[in-house]
Amino acid sequence: MSSHYLLVASRDPYTHVGTRRCYELASQLAGEGHRVTLFLVQNGVLPARSHGVASDLAALAAASIRVVADELSLRERGIAPARVPAAIECASLDVVIEALESGARVLWH
Repeated sequence: MSSHYLLVASRDPYTHVGTRRCYELASQLAGEGHRVTLFLVQNGVLPARSHGVASDLAALAAASIRVVADELSLRERGIAPARVPAAIECASLDVVIEALESGARVLWH
């Protein structure tokens, strides 16, 4: 039986090693057949504008992981949604609320 996991990444991978571990956990869970959403918030959205790390996020999306960047966090950091790769969805915190209401298991990094 598979579960839905919501992983919330609030830190950037440039200064926090744990963020990469969060990406690895998302990949592992998806590989085990679970439905996974990776929600980027606060400084967690910074890699959404970088081609280097954004490719890591695109790879996660290609592995059937829903990668979502918080619109407010993007705006606060001067990142236009048009600069975010197509593999990364831009959305509001409603994604988190909907996941909680549907019984998703939430892990906050």
